[in-house]
Amino acid sequence: MQRRYVTVDVFSDRVFGGNPLAVVLDAQGLTTAQMQAIAIEFNYPETTFVLPPRALEYSAHVRIFTRRSEIPFAGHPNVGTAIVFAREREGKGGPPLDRLVFEEAAGLVAIRLIREQGVVIGAEFTAPESLTLGSKASATDIAECLSLNQADISLSNHPPQVASVGLPFLVTEIASHDALRRAKPNALTRERVMLPIGTNLIYAYCPGATPQELHARMFSLLDGLVEDPATGSAAAATIAHLASLNLESDVEMAWRIEQGVEMGRPSLITGRTEKRNGAVTAVHIGGFAVQVMSGVFDL
Repeated sequence: MQRRYVTVDVFSDRVFGGNPLAVVLDAQGLTTAQMQAIAIEFNYPETTFVLPPRALEYSAHVRIFTRRSEIPFAGHPNVGTAIVFAREREGKGGPPLDRLVFEEAAGLVAIRLIREQGVVIGAEFTAPESLTLGSKASATDIAECLSLNQADISLSNHPPQVASVGLPFLVTEIASHDALRRAKPNALTRERVMLPIGTNLIYAYCPGATPQELHARMFSLLDGLVEDPATGSAAAATIAHLASLNLESDVEMAWRIEQGVEMGRPSLITGRTEKRNGAVTAVHIGGFAVQVMSGVFDL
């Protein structure tokens, strides 16, 4: 049977920027092992598989695979899949869509579509889980993980700590943009530092021109990925954590995150956080995507 696919570059308004994603349409009937093999074949950071929804009130059931395993939730796969899905439906004569809801392992992901002259060019999703904070790590250990000096790890806002809104990352603030550029993952620290805290993913950031403008990099100490050019799920966890530290009890904040510059794949992620009665009640992540390739494969 032939299966259709579309590839897009996400969190970018031009090809060969942002984070590449493969979206497999007509995925019904594929086994988990087949999906994993297809994800390995594409060799992208993530590949998504679009299935009919299990409940009719939702748009689709979406499964997300890295080169190594299935994951419950991720950022750029939701943005890219939403854009491909909406264009596919409307290309077949369906009515214009404003919102989607994807069923995923982490829960329901609500998505708002962004249009320009009637064409879907972007999407904004709401994180499926509330902010949770996990284990902390010392500045010394994280500096070693990133091949930096201890002074390069900033503790002014928070210590290095695991944060999640659907997928856990060790989030750490870096003292300067120069130090962020110099960061390089040290895989030898994985077993000693990262395994005990429950994630191999480090999201390092520093403030930009304003506290709500961030420069970021995301490293993996396990996957062949090494570095990710745009990580919406990590950005969501980070801005949720920063919003929770804000002294205002009720506040809405807009965020702008640049990532992928050091890799030659510049990416722009926009975010919004909502805080009520001292608690972060919603986190939204958005961006654009551009189609790169489409085709079919036989399986």
